[in-house]
Amino acid sequence: MKRNTISLILLISLVFVGCGRNEPEAIVQKPIISHTVTAPLNNNVKPEPSTPKPSKDNIKPEPSTPEVVVNKPSTPISDKPTADPLTLSSSEKNWYYSPKTDGTSPAPPKEVGDYLQRFSGYYLGDTTKKINYLTFDEGYENGYTSKMLDILKANNVQASFFVTTPYINDNKDLIKRMVAEGHLVCNHSTTHPSMAGIRDRDKFNAELITCENTFETLTGTKMKKFFRPPMGKYSELSMYYTQQLGYKSVFWSFAYADWDTAKQPSEDYAKNLIMQRTHNGGILLLHAVSKTNANILDYLLKEWTSKGFEFKTLNELPM
Repeated sequence: MKRNTISLILLISLVFVGCGRNEPEAIVQKPIISHTVTAPLNNNVKPEPSTPKPSKDNIKPEPSTPEVVVNKPSTPISDKPTADPLTLSSSEKNWYYSPKTDGTSPAPPKEVGDYLQRFSGYYLGDTTKKINYLTFDEGYENGYTSKMLDILKANNVQASFFVTTPYINDNKDLIKRMVAEGHLVCNHSTTHPSMAGIRDRDKFNAELITCENTFETLTGTKMKKFFRPPMGKYSELSMYYTQQLGYKSVFWSFAYADWDTAKQPSEDYAKNLIMQRTHNGGILLLHAVSKTNANILDYLLKEWTSKGFEFKTLNELPM
């Protein structure tokens, strides 16, 4: 009986979320994301599993990253730092949230402290109105992004896509289409590492700047300054470095276990879970590698609209 009680306590601990190279980040990618549960919904909240790395056995791995010359960032690094980096913690933390089913906003992890306020971090938008900020993480292409773009266009909804450098190089037409149809294309790094694990500032900067330069070379437009930390891993130092490059760190207030292409949640389960956890100002993380997401996206957009929700991009976050 004691062992069962201890197990139950562990299971109801906060929901961990993450995004991985095979694109999990939450209940999420390798799993929002930034940065869980595929069994039938019950009264217990299970912890979000850590996101597995891509493998030949379960998903198509992200392509190797070509060597790219790193130019100066389009937004210069601030010469007036907001903190002394030598005093900042490099301890790796994982993004997660406490899910709610009553329409209220979930709480962030306690460990995040005041990092969001100090280093331009977000996991919620405007919570005073029925607004959804729909985001997709793109580490590799699984054949569903074009369909999702069709659905977004048919419903007149703009979203934000977080992409890696290999994704840009391998899916040029999709990237150009995202831009042409009014979506935001945002930074998800180059090699999809734990950014908290990179202490060297030049190496850290290269992860973002290479992705940024690759996008700008392809499209002739500036990449929007929003960054989603791969797998939802962050530290005080990594958020400081991100801010110094002119980026805002974007986590999420909803995500679920949609990133495993070999273990997709049922459509009914996904619909019920997503709608139950919808809340004002939600930054929602979905993975575009998910067949389930591709099949239910039209339903979700129409259902949210019928309940009075409107959709905004990250450009419209309250600053």
